[in-house]
Amino acid sequence: MTLAAMSLGYGVVQLDVTIVNTALNSIGSSLGGGVSELQWVVSAYTIAFAAFILTAGALGDRIGAKRIFMAGFAIFTAASAGCALAPNAASLIVARAVQGLAAAILVPNSLALLSHAYTDDKARGRAVGIWAAGASFALTAGPLVGGGLIALVGWRSIFFVNLPIGLAGLWLTWRYASETTRSPQREVDLAGQIAAIAALGCLAGATIEAGAAGWTDSFVLAGFVASAILAALFVLQERRAAQPMLPLTLFRHRMFALTSLVGLLVNVAFYGLIFVFSLYFQRVNGWSPLATGLAFLPMMGAVLLVNLVAARISERIGGPQTIALGAALASVGCLALLGIASGTSYWEIGTQLVIIGGGLGLLVPPLTSTLLGSVEKSRSGIAAGVLNSTRQTGSVLGVALFGSLIGGSGAFMSGTHQSLVVSALLMFAAGIAIWPGATAKPASQ
Repeated sequence: MTLAAMSLGYGVVQLDVTIVNTALNSIGSSLGGGVSELQWVVSAYTIAFAAFILTAGALGDRIGAKRIFMAGFAIFTAASAGCALAPNAASLIVARAVQGLAAAILVPNSLALLSHAYTDDKARGRAVGIWAAGASFALTAGPLVGGGLIALVGWRSIFFVNLPIGLAGLWLTWRYASETTRSPQREVDLAGQIAAIAALGCLAGATIEAGAAGWTDSFVLAGFVASAILAALFVLQERRAAQPMLPLTLFRHRMFALTSLVGLLVNVAFYGLIFVFSLYFQRVNGWSPLATGLAFLPMMGAVLLVNLVAARISERIGGPQTIALGAALASVGCLALLGIASGTSYWEIGTQLVIIGGGLGLLVPPLTSTLLGSVEKSRSGIAAGVLNSTRQTGSVLGVALFGSLIGGSGAFMSGTHQSLVVSALLMFAAGIAIWPGATAKPASQ
Protein backbone atom coordinates (compact mmCIF):
# COMPACT_ATOMS: atom_id res chain seq x y z
CA MET A 1 0.00 0.00 0.00
CA THR A 2 2.93 2.31 0.61
CA LEU A 3 4.18 1.47 -2.88
CA ALA A 4 0.72 2.29 -4.29
CA ALA A 5 0.72 5.67 -2.53
CA MET A 6 4.22 6.55 -3.72
CA SER A 7 3.40 5.46 -7.27
CA LEU A 8 0.34 7.70 -7.26
CA GLY A 9 2.51 10.58 -6.12
CA TYR A 10 5.15 10.16 -8.81
CA GLY A 11 2.57 9.21 -11.42
CA VAL A 12 0.46 12.35 -10.99
CA VAL A 13 3.61 14.47 -11.23
CA GLN A 14 4.56 12.88 -14.56
CA LEU A 15 0.98 12.98 -15.80
CA ASP A 16 0.91 16.75 -15.42
CA VAL A 17 4.18 17.10 -17.32
CA THR A 18 2.51 15.97 -20.57
CA ILE A 19 -1.26 16.14 -20.12
CA VAL A 20 -1.35 19.94 -20.31
CA ASN A 21 0.23 20.02 -23.78
CA THR A 22 -2.92 18.74 -25.48
CA ALA A 23 -4.91 21.48 -23.74
CA LEU A 24 -2.73 24.41 -24.84
CA ASN A 25 -4.88 25.48 -27.78
CA SER A 26 -8.08 25.12 -25.75
CA ILE A 27 -6.59 27.11 -22.87
CA GLY A 28 -5.46 29.84 -25.26
CA SER A 29 -8.91 30.06 -26.83
CA SER A 30 -10.66 30.10 -23.45
CA LEU A 31 -8.44 32.44 -21.44
CA GLY A 32 -6.85 34.47 -24.22
CA GLY A 33 -3.16 35.24 -24.70
CA GLY A 34 -0.56 34.23 -27.22
CA VAL A 35 2.25 31.71 -27.37
CA SER A 36 4.20 33.39 -24.54
CA GLU A 37 1.31 32.92 -22.09
CA LEU A 38 1.06 29.25 -23.08
CA GLN A 39 4.82 28.91 -22.57
CA TRP A 40 4.38 30.20 -19.04
CA VAL A 41 1.56 27.72 -18.38
CA VAL A 42 4.00 24.90 -19.14
CA SER A 43 7.19 26.49 -17.79
CA ALA A 44 5.83 27.74 -14.46
CA TYR A 45 5.36 24.09 -13.46
CA THR A 46 8.77 22.91 -14.60
CA ILE A 47 10.66 25.94 -13.21
CA ALA A 48 9.32 25.29 -9.72
CA PHE A 49 9.83 21.53 -10.13
CA ALA A 50 13.48 21.97 -11.20
CA ALA A 51 14.37 24.63 -8.65
CA PHE A 52 12.86 23.12 -5.50
CA ILE A 53 13.47 19.39 -5.86
CA LEU A 54 16.86 19.33 -4.09
CA THR A 55 15.65 21.45 -1.17
CA ALA A 56 12.50 19.34 -0.85
CA GLY A 57 14.61 16.23 -0.31
CA ALA A 58 16.64 17.95 2.39
CA LEU A 59 13.44 19.13 4.06
CA GLY A 60 12.15 15.56 4.15
CA ASP A 61 15.38 14.42 5.81
CA ARG A 62 15.06 17.16 8.42
CA ILE A 63 11.34 16.96 9.28
CA GLY A 64 10.36 13.48 8.13
CA ALA A 65 9.57 12.28 4.61
CA LYS A 66 5.99 11.21 5.43
CA ARG A 67 5.02 14.63 6.76
CA ILE A 68 6.58 16.44 3.82
CA PHE A 69 5.17 14.00 1.26
CA MET A 70 1.62 14.39 2.61
CA ALA A 71 2.02 18.18 2.63
CA GLY A 72 3.20 17.99 -0.98
CA PHE A 73 0.23 15.85 -2.03
CA ALA A 74 -2.20 18.21 -0.28
CA ILE A 75 -0.63 21.25 -1.98
CA PHE A 76 -0.65 19.50 -5.38
CA THR A 77 -4.32 18.60 -5.02
CA ALA A 78 -5.30 22.13 -3.95
CA ALA A 79 -3.22 23.68 -6.74
CA SER A 80 -4.89 21.37 -9.27
CA ALA A 81 -8.27 22.68 -8.15
CA GLY A 82 -6.88 26.20 -8.53
CA CYS A 83 -5.80 25.41 -12.10
CA ALA A 84 -9.22 23.99 -12.95
CA LEU A 85 -11.01 27.06 -11.60
CA ALA A 86 -8.58 29.68 -12.94
CA PRO A 87 -10.52 32.69 -14.32
CA ASN A 88 -7.62 34.00 -16.42
CA ALA A 89 -4.16 33.09 -17.71
CA ALA A 90 -2.29 34.81 -14.85
CA SER A 91 -4.20 32.80 -12.23
CA LEU A 92 -3.54 29.57 -14.12
CA ILE A 93 0.20 30.31 -14.34
CA VAL A 94 0.42 30.98 -10.59
CA ALA A 95 -1.49 27.78 -9.79
CA ARG A 96 0.79 25.81 -12.14
CA ALA A 97 3.84 27.17 -10.30
CA VAL A 98 2.38 25.94 -6.99
CA GLN A 99 1.75 22.58 -8.64
CA GLY A 100 5.41 22.46 -9.65
CA LEU A 101 6.52 23.21 -6.10
CA ALA A 102 4.35 20.35 -4.84
CA ALA A 103 5.75 18.04 -7.55
CA ALA A 104 9.26 18.82 -6.33
CA ILE A 105 8.18 17.78 -2.83
CA LEU A 106 6.56 14.54 -3.95
CA VAL A 107 9.35 12.99 -6.05
CA PRO A 108 12.36 12.77 -3.65
CA ASN A 109 10.24 12.03 -0.59
CA SER A 110 8.35 9.23 -2.35
CA LEU A 111 11.71 7.54 -2.97
CA ALA A 112 12.75 8.09 0.65
CA LEU A 113 9.54 6.46 1.92
CA LEU A 114 9.97 3.53 -0.48
CA SER A 115 13.53 3.03 0.72
CA HIS A 116 12.27 3.08 4.31
CA ALA A 117 9.44 0.61 3.59
CA TYR A 118 11.61 -1.96 1.75
CA THR A 119 14.70 -2.90 3.74
CA ASP A 120 15.69 -5.81 1.48
CA ASP A 121 17.80 -4.69 -1.49
CA LYS A 122 16.09 -7.01 -3.98
CA ALA A 123 12.57 -6.07 -2.86
CA ARG A 124 13.50 -2.39 -2.88
CA GLY A 125 14.81 -2.69 -6.44
CA ARG A 126 11.55 -4.26 -7.62
CA ALA A 127 9.50 -1.64 -5.81
CA VAL A 128 11.47 1.20 -7.40
CA GLY A 129 11.00 -0.48 -10.79
CA ILE A 130 7.21 -0.53 -10.32
CA TRP A 131 7.32 3.09 -9.09
CA ALA A 132 9.24 4.18 -12.20
CA ALA A 133 7.11 2.09 -14.58
CA GLY A 134 3.93 3.66 -13.25
CA ALA A 135 5.35 7.12 -13.86
CA SER A 136 6.42 6.17 -17.40
CA PHE A 137 2.89 4.92 -18.08
CA ALA A 138 1.42 8.20 -16.77
CA LEU A 139 3.84 10.19 -18.93
CA THR A 140 2.83 8.13 -21.96
CA ALA A 141 -0.90 8.28 -21.24
CA GLY A 142 -0.90 12.04 -20.53
CA PRO A 143 -1.55 13.34 -24.07
CA LEU A 144 -4.23 10.73 -24.82
CA VAL A 145 -6.00 11.11 -21.48
CA GLY A 146 -5.85 14.88 -21.82
CA GLY A 147 -7.25 14.80 -25.35
CA GLY A 148 -10.09 12.50 -24.34
CA LEU A 149 -11.05 14.56 -21.30
CA ILE A 150 -10.99 17.81 -23.27
CA ALA A 151 -13.19 16.30 -25.98
CA LEU A 152 -15.73 15.01 -23.44
CA VAL A 153 -15.74 17.69 -20.73
CA GLY A 154 -13.36 20.54 -21.53
CA TRP A 155 -9.78 21.57 -20.67
CA ARG A 156 -10.49 22.22 -16.99
CA SER A 157 -11.15 18.50 -16.48
CA ILE A 158 -7.45 17.64 -16.96
CA PHE A 159 -6.80 19.33 -13.62
CA PHE A 160 -9.93 18.09 -11.83
CA VAL A 161 -8.79 14.50 -12.53
CA ASN A 162 -5.94 15.05 -10.05
CA LEU A 163 -8.33 15.52 -7.13
CA PRO A 164 -9.39 11.88 -6.61
CA ILE A 165 -5.78 10.78 -7.21
CA GLY A 166 -4.57 13.22 -4.58
CA LEU A 167 -7.18 12.20 -2.02
CA ALA A 168 -6.42 8.49 -2.57
CA GLY A 169 -2.69 9.10 -2.25
CA LEU A 170 -3.12 11.11 0.93
CA TRP A 171 -5.27 8.44 2.57
CA LEU A 172 -2.95 5.58 1.60
CA THR A 173 0.09 7.48 2.87
CA TRP A 174 -1.57 8.41 6.15
CA ARG A 175 -2.86 4.87 6.69
CA TYR A 176 0.09 2.72 5.61
CA ALA A 177 3.37 4.65 5.24
CA SER A 178 5.84 4.68 8.15
CA GLU A 179 7.63 7.90 9.03
CA THR A 180 11.35 8.09 8.31
CA THR A 181 13.99 9.00 10.88
CA ARG A 182 14.35 12.74 11.33
CA SER A 183 17.74 14.39 10.90
CA PRO A 184 17.50 17.81 12.60
CA GLN A 185 21.14 18.47 11.73
CA ARG A 186 20.24 18.44 8.02
CA GLU A 187 20.24 22.09 7.00
CA VAL A 188 18.23 23.76 4.25
CA ASP A 189 20.31 25.94 1.93
CA LEU A 190 17.89 28.87 1.78
CA ALA A 191 20.29 31.31 0.11
CA GLY A 192 21.15 28.78 -2.57
CA GLN A 193 17.47 28.01 -3.12
CA ILE A 194 16.57 31.68 -3.62
CA ALA A 195 19.46 32.18 -6.05
CA ALA A 196 18.52 29.03 -8.02
CA ILE A 197 14.85 29.92 -8.52
CA ALA A 198 15.72 33.53 -9.39
CA ALA A 199 18.41 32.55 -11.91
CA LEU A 200 16.23 29.96 -13.65
CA GLY A 201 13.18 32.23 -13.62
CA CYS A 202 15.11 35.14 -15.16
CA LEU A 203 16.62 32.90 -17.84
CA ALA A 204 13.27 31.35 -18.77
CA GLY A 205 11.48 34.69 -18.63
CA ALA A 206 13.98 36.45 -20.88
CA THR A 207 13.91 33.58 -23.40
CA ILE A 208 10.11 33.45 -23.47
CA GLU A 209 9.66 37.20 -23.87
CA ALA A 210 12.31 37.30 -26.61
CA GLY A 211 9.80 35.62 -28.92
CA ALA A 212 7.48 38.64 -28.82
CA ALA A 213 9.83 41.51 -27.93
CA GLY A 214 12.92 40.43 -29.86
CA TRP A 215 16.29 39.15 -28.68
CA THR A 216 17.79 42.65 -28.52
CA ASP A 217 15.00 44.16 -26.40
CA SER A 218 16.38 45.90 -23.30
CA PHE A 219 14.13 43.93 -20.95
CA VAL A 220 15.19 40.65 -22.52
CA LEU A 221 18.90 41.54 -22.34
CA ALA A 222 18.49 42.65 -18.71
CA GLY A 223 16.91 39.28 -17.94
CA PHE A 224 19.85 37.39 -19.42
CA VAL A 225 22.36 39.55 -17.50
CA ALA A 226 20.44 39.09 -14.25
CA SER A 227 20.31 35.33 -14.82
CA ALA A 228 24.09 35.16 -15.35
CA ILE A 229 24.76 37.20 -12.19
CA LEU A 230 22.37 35.11 -10.11
CA ALA A 231 23.86 31.86 -11.47
CA ALA A 232 27.33 33.06 -10.45
CA LEU A 233 26.04 33.94 -6.97
CA PHE A 234 24.45 30.48 -6.73
CA VAL A 235 27.76 28.77 -7.54
CA LEU A 236 29.57 30.93 -4.95
CA GLN A 237 26.95 30.08 -2.34
CA GLU A 238 27.20 26.35 -3.06
CA ARG A 239 30.99 26.47 -2.75
CA ARG A 240 30.88 28.12 0.68
CA ALA A 241 27.78 26.46 2.20
CA ALA A 242 28.36 23.82 4.87
CA GLN A 243 25.46 21.74 3.51
CA PRO A 244 24.82 22.97 -0.05
CA MET A 245 21.64 22.03 -1.93
CA LEU A 246 23.88 21.15 -4.90
CA PRO A 247 27.24 19.65 -3.83
CA LEU A 248 29.62 20.89 -6.53
CA THR A 249 32.12 18.16 -5.62
CA LEU A 250 29.90 15.70 -7.49
CA PHE A 251 30.88 17.35 -10.75
CA ARG A 252 34.54 16.57 -10.20
CA HIS A 253 33.78 13.12 -11.54
CA ARG A 254 33.70 13.25 -15.30
CA MET A 255 30.91 10.74 -15.84
CA PHE A 256 28.58 12.47 -13.38
CA ALA A 257 29.17 15.79 -15.12
CA LEU A 258 28.68 14.25 -18.58
CA THR A 259 25.44 12.44 -17.74
CA SER A 260 24.05 15.60 -16.11
CA LEU A 261 24.89 17.56 -19.26
CA VAL A 262 23.25 14.94 -21.48
CA GLY A 263 20.11 15.02 -19.33
CA LEU A 264 19.92 18.79 -19.80
CA LEU A 265 20.47 18.72 -23.58
CA VAL A 266 18.06 15.85 -24.24
CA ASN A 267 15.21 17.46 -22.34
CA VAL A 268 15.71 20.81 -24.08
CA ALA A 269 15.17 19.02 -27.39
CA PHE A 270 12.44 16.52 -26.48
CA TYR A 271 10.09 18.60 -24.35
CA GLY A 272 10.63 21.69 -26.48
CA LEU A 273 9.44 19.69 -29.49
CA ILE A 274 6.43 18.33 -27.59
CA PHE A 275 5.35 21.93 -27.01
CA VAL A 276 5.89 22.88 -30.66
CA PHE A 277 4.08 19.86 -32.11
CA SER A 278 1.14 20.26 -29.72
CA LEU A 279 0.51 23.68 -31.25
CA TYR A 280 1.36 22.50 -34.76
CA PHE A 281 -1.26 19.73 -34.70
CA GLN A 282 -3.98 21.99 -33.32
CA ARG A 283 -3.28 25.52 -34.58
CA VAL A 284 -1.71 24.75 -37.96
CA ASN A 285 -3.44 21.51 -38.94
CA GLY A 286 -6.65 22.23 -37.05
CA TRP A 287 -6.79 18.92 -35.19
CA SER A 288 -8.87 18.35 -32.08
CA PRO A 289 -7.23 17.77 -28.66
CA LEU A 290 -8.20 14.09 -28.89
CA ALA A 291 -6.58 13.71 -32.32
CA THR A 292 -3.48 15.44 -30.95
CA GLY A 293 -3.36 13.03 -28.02
CA LEU A 294 -3.63 10.09 -30.41
CA ALA A 295 -0.85 11.58 -32.55
CA PHE A 296 1.52 11.56 -29.60
CA LEU A 297 0.57 8.05 -28.48
CA PRO A 298 2.98 6.10 -30.77
CA MET A 299 5.84 8.45 -29.88
CA MET A 300 5.29 8.21 -26.12
CA GLY A 301 4.56 4.50 -26.41
CA ALA A 302 7.95 4.03 -28.07
CA VAL A 303 9.57 5.67 -25.05
CA LEU A 304 7.91 3.17 -22.72
CA LEU A 305 8.55 0.07 -24.84
CA VAL A 306 12.21 0.84 -25.57
CA ASN A 307 12.73 1.57 -21.85
CA LEU A 308 12.12 -2.14 -21.27
CA VAL A 309 14.95 -3.31 -23.55
CA ALA A 310 17.41 -0.49 -22.89
CA ALA A 311 19.03 -2.28 -19.94
CA ARG A 312 19.83 -5.39 -22.02
CA ILE A 313 21.33 -3.30 -24.79
CA SER A 314 23.37 -1.38 -22.24
CA GLU A 315 24.71 -4.64 -20.78
CA ARG A 316 25.91 -5.70 -24.24
CA ILE A 317 27.47 -2.53 -25.60
CA GLY A 318 27.94 -0.35 -22.48
CA GLY A 319 25.98 2.47 -20.88
CA PRO A 320 27.67 5.48 -22.56
CA GLN A 321 27.48 3.78 -25.97
CA THR A 322 23.77 3.07 -25.49
CA ILE A 323 23.15 6.69 -24.48
CA ALA A 324 25.04 7.88 -27.56
CA LEU A 325 23.07 5.50 -29.80
CA GLY A 326 19.77 6.76 -28.42
CA ALA A 327 20.82 10.37 -28.91
CA ALA A 328 21.90 9.62 -32.50
CA LEU A 329 18.54 8.00 -33.29
CA ALA A 330 16.66 10.99 -31.91
CA SER A 331 18.90 13.35 -33.90
CA VAL A 332 18.17 11.43 -37.12
CA GLY A 333 14.44 11.56 -36.37
CA CYS A 334 14.59 15.35 -35.97
CA LEU A 335 16.43 15.82 -39.26
CA ALA A 336 13.98 13.52 -41.05
CA LEU A 337 11.14 15.86 -40.02
CA LEU A 338 12.59 18.93 -41.74
CA GLY A 339 10.24 18.45 -44.70
CA ILE A 340 7.19 19.10 -42.50
CA ALA A 341 4.81 21.82 -43.70
CA SER A 342 1.32 23.08 -43.00
CA GLY A 343 -1.13 20.26 -43.68
CA THR A 344 1.47 17.48 -43.77
CA SER A 345 -0.20 14.10 -43.27
CA TYR A 346 0.47 12.28 -40.01
CA TRP A 347 1.51 9.22 -42.00
CA GLU A 348 4.41 11.25 -43.40
CA ILE A 349 5.75 12.23 -39.96
CA GLY A 350 4.57 9.47 -37.60
CA THR A 351 7.60 7.21 -38.16
CA GLN A 352 10.02 10.05 -37.44
CA LEU A 353 8.20 10.87 -34.19
CA VAL A 354 8.44 7.22 -33.14
CA ILE A 355 12.19 7.25 -33.87
CA ILE A 356 12.61 10.32 -31.63
CA GLY A 357 10.62 8.63 -28.86
CA GLY A 358 12.58 5.41 -29.26
CA GLY A 359 15.85 7.31 -29.02
CA LEU A 360 14.75 8.92 -25.77
CA GLY A 361 13.52 5.60 -24.40
CA LEU A 362 16.85 3.98 -25.22
CA LEU A 363 19.04 6.58 -23.50
CA VAL A 364 17.17 7.45 -20.29
CA PRO A 365 17.58 4.15 -18.32
CA PRO A 366 21.36 3.87 -18.91
CA LEU A 367 21.67 7.61 -18.33
CA THR A 368 20.15 7.21 -14.88
CA SER A 369 22.08 4.06 -13.95
CA THR A 370 25.38 5.46 -15.27
CA LEU A 371 24.96 8.65 -13.26
CA LEU A 372 24.11 6.73 -10.07
CA GLY A 373 27.04 4.39 -10.66
CA SER A 374 29.45 7.32 -10.86
CA VAL A 375 29.02 8.25 -7.19
CA GLU A 376 29.16 6.46 -3.86
CA LYS A 377 25.96 4.70 -2.85
CA SER A 378 25.62 7.02 0.14
CA ARG A 379 25.24 9.94 -2.29
CA SER A 380 22.84 8.25 -4.71
CA GLY A 381 19.85 10.20 -3.38
CA ILE A 382 21.35 13.61 -4.00
CA ALA A 383 22.74 12.38 -7.35
CA ALA A 384 19.25 11.32 -8.49
CA GLY A 385 17.92 14.68 -7.34
CA VAL A 386 20.54 16.50 -9.40
CA LEU A 387 19.59 14.48 -12.52
CA ASN A 388 15.90 15.25 -12.01
CA SER A 389 16.64 18.92 -11.49
CA THR A 390 18.92 19.08 -14.52
CA ARG A 391 16.40 17.39 -16.80
CA GLN A 392 13.55 19.63 -15.62
CA THR A 393 15.77 22.66 -16.23
CA GLY A 394 16.24 21.38 -19.78
CA SER A 395 12.47 21.13 -20.19
CA VAL A 396 12.07 24.74 -19.06
CA LEU A 397 14.69 25.96 -21.50
CA GLY A 398 13.31 23.87 -24.37
CA VAL A 399 9.77 25.25 -24.05
CA ALA A 400 11.11 28.79 -23.58
CA LEU A 401 13.48 28.67 -26.56
CA PHE A 402 11.32 26.79 -29.06
CA GLY A 403 8.21 28.71 -28.07
CA SER A 404 10.07 31.93 -28.82
CA LEU A 405 11.14 30.59 -32.22
CA ILE A 406 7.57 29.77 -33.27
CA GLY A 407 6.02 32.78 -31.55
CA GLY A 408 8.18 35.50 -33.08
CA SER A 409 7.38 37.73 -36.00
CA GLY A 410 8.28 34.99 -38.52
CA ALA A 411 6.06 32.17 -39.71
CA PHE A 412 5.21 29.28 -37.39
CA MET A 413 6.67 26.70 -39.74
CA SER A 414 10.05 28.42 -40.06
CA GLY A 415 10.28 28.40 -36.25
CA THR A 416 9.37 24.71 -36.27
CA HIS A 417 12.16 23.95 -38.73
CA GLN A 418 14.62 25.94 -36.60
CA SER A 419 13.50 23.99 -33.53
CA LEU A 420 14.09 20.69 -35.31
CA VAL A 421 17.60 21.74 -36.40
CA VAL A 422 18.46 22.89 -32.86
CA SER A 423 17.09 19.61 -31.44
CA ALA A 424 19.12 17.53 -33.89
CA LEU A 425 22.30 19.45 -33.00
CA LEU A 426 21.65 19.12 -29.26
CA MET A 427 21.03 15.38 -29.51
CA PHE A 428 24.14 14.94 -31.65
CA ALA A 429 26.17 17.00 -29.17
CA ALA A 430 24.85 14.85 -26.30
CA GLY A 431 26.00 11.68 -28.06
CA ILE A 432 29.44 13.12 -28.84
CA ALA A 433 29.83 14.35 -25.25
CA ILE A 434 29.02 11.02 -23.58
CA TRP A 435 30.94 8.69 -25.91
CA PRO A 436 34.45 9.36 -24.46
CA GLY A 437 33.06 8.61 -21.00
CA ALA A 438 33.01 4.89 -21.83
CA THR A 439 36.46 4.50 -20.29
CA ALA A 440 35.72 6.51 -17.13
CA LYS A 441 35.97 4.74 -13.76
CA PRO A 442 33.45 5.02 -10.87
CA ALA A 443 34.16 7.68 -8.29
CA SER A 444 35.75 6.65 -5.02
CA GLN A 445 35.76 9.94 -3.14
